[in-house]
Amino acid sequence: MNPIRIVKLDHVVLRVSNIKDSIFFYNVVLGCPAVRSEPDLGLYQFQVGASMIDLVPQDSELGSRNGYGSPKIGRNVDHIALTIEKFDYSELKNYFNRFGIRIHEWGRRFGADGYGPSVYLSDPDGNVVELKGPAEN
Repeated sequence: MNPIRIVKLDHVVLRVSNIKDSIFFYNVVLGCPAVRSEPDLGLYQFQVGASMIDLVPQDSELGSRNGYGSPKIGRNVDHIALTIEKFDYSELKNYFNRFGIRIHEWGRRFGADGYGPSVYLSDPDGNVVELKGPAEN
């Protein structure tokens, strides 16, 4: 039985070449409220309805972690995150093992609903997908 029940798109992480212009666009032009900012890490998060958009400068620790080139000539989406109904790491790991899919990493991460458990894996084209469990109460 498939243990995955997707509830919503949690967040999208965009690698950007000019953080000031991107913050202005999402926060001021589109009106997305800022919900979290960690400039030392290079992370700026904005609420988009029930979801979030994360901005990371391409030259920050987060923006360069996967070795991507400039967003103008390479990939600029770091990963997509999907909220799932329940999170049981062992059940997810066993399920993905049946398909030969490896979980890259797992841990507690911040998302649109707050902190909660998550795993990272890759789709067939190498796009990183985060499955985000329910937020902690």
